[in-house]
Amino acid sequence: MSHKPLIGIIDDERNIQATLAAILDRRGYTAVPAFNGRQGLSMIAEHNPEVLLLDLGLPDGEGLDLLREIRRDHPDLPVIVVTAHDSLNNAIDSIKIGAFHFISKPYVPEELLSLVAKAIEQRGLRQETIQLREETVRLKKRVQRAESQLEPVFKNAKMKELFELIEQIAPSEANVLIVGDSGVGKEVFANRIHELSARSHGPLIKLNCAAFPQNMIEGELFGYKKGAFTGASQDFPGMLSAAAEGTLFLDEIAEMPIDLQTRFLRVLQEREFRPLGSTQLMKADFRLVAASNRRPDEAIRSGRLREDLFYRLNTFTLSIPPLRERTEDILELAQLFLQRFCTRMNKPLLTIQSEAFEVLLRYHWPGNVRQLQNVIERAVVLTQGSMITPRNLPQEIVHNSPPAEFPSHSELSPVTPRPHQGITESQSFNLAEREKAALMAALEQCNGNKKKAAELLGIHRPTLYTKLKKFGLGV
Repeated sequence: MSHKPLIGIIDDERNIQATLAAILDRRGYTAVPAFNGRQGLSMIAEHNPEVLLLDLGLPDGEGLDLLREIRRDHPDLPVIVVTAHDSLNNAIDSIKIGAFHFISKPYVPEELLSLVAKAIEQRGLRQETIQLREETVRLKKRVQRAESQLEPVFKNAKMKELFELIEQIAPSEANVLIVGDSGVGKEVFANRIHELSARSHGPLIKLNCAAFPQNMIEGELFGYKKGAFTGASQDFPGMLSAAAEGTLFLDEIAEMPIDLQTRFLRVLQEREFRPLGSTQLMKADFRLVAASNRRPDEAIRSGRLREDLFYRLNTFTLSIPPLRERTEDILELAQLFLQRFCTRMNKPLLTIQSEAFEVLLRYHWPGNVRQLQNVIERAVVLTQGSMITPRNLPQEIVHNSPPAEFPSHSELSPVTPRPHQGITESQSFNLAEREKAALMAALEQCNGNKKKAAELLGIHRPTLYTKLKKFGLGV
């Protein structure tokens, strides 16, 4: 059964109501009547008509005042003024207030029906435009979010295990402590926990405890009232308040002053807090995710982290391995950053020469993922051709990537150690991992074309097949 658009009519004369209803019905519309302003407002609220026909001469008030109220409360509803009060002033005032059109009685039915059809069409276009604008805003936010954080692209088994654990714990309200070196991606984990949580509709508020002087962080966290201290020129709600119904991410929690840790522990226990300079208690409604680049046991021993706060945070602890311990992720992350920065700089997608990729694999990455991101961004800026070479990488990375740790580009075969080298089994295993990663990198860059991959690696195709079979990568 097809939908019949509803047309609201506010007119106190029943014969006019009946005539309009008959005209509208013949054209496939359904009329919904109201005989005064009060009934009209109720009719609009209950039936949500697509167009409203409004008479200005109503028994319970001035029609122009009713028009103002309708435009205020229902700005998307097209209103066609149909009235015998057809003075020029009324017409001008109606259009100024926001009427779709003004038509005087007696009217030509076809003219009225044409106006109704145009009003419905315009409303539909306006709603479609609003929806497209909202979708554009949503897409823009998603793009910005992807630009500001890493996507979970991992080959490393430990990282996959951690992200599987996140999927289990994120829907809960449990506190989470994320531990890892600077630059490993602790914020990525916090973002993921929030996105998968029941609080994803709320805000994700981030506060780096190491980024503020000790005398400022309390105000940033708890908020303050005007005049609470010198320089407090206006009220500030604080991060605890801003995180209401969402997630609070406290980065570098071990850098929070000890006395402030005591106060924050009470917030976690009592779920309420008091802004600086205020006598009013505020409810604390947030899920806590904290992070630290210090090992918790070391931070407790050195007096940087209260043991009781640690136990409150330690419902779940996620320890992120440094990049040097998961070299198989370097390819995925490098490709992600490469695509991101080429897009951002309006460059065609570059490829990474095998020699450059070997340099990336050999380097020990003290700055972890953040450092790799910066290196790829720099390379994209400096590369003038279609391929990133070692010349486009920082020299400190090239010079601090010892070739003995990785098989040579020309043969990609395991290096046979001299007797005095003393390479351990774990080092040999690391070499095999790097060799496998290089093979995978070449295949990835060549979209699986083995001939091109062999050429890129500088080896013969039979040699490539042998190595692919060795690592179970298929032939």
